[in-house]
Amino acid sequence: MGTVLTLVLLGLYGGGAWKFWAGFSRTNFSQGKLQLTLLWPLLLATNKSYRENFNRALKG
Repeated sequence: MGTVLTLVLLGLYGGGAWKFWAGFSRTNFSQGKLQLTLLWPLLLATNKSYRENFNRALKG
């Protein structure tokens, strides 16, 4: 059961990172694409501005 949960969490992490990476041009950010993509779960939970930009990236 733990292996399945780990795979699901990795899939969600990778999917969110991929969507943000692909939609990065629709955000207000101009630098730090790699860092912002890798830290997306933490930033999404703690930063309102990042949440707004993350949603912009996903809506494209």
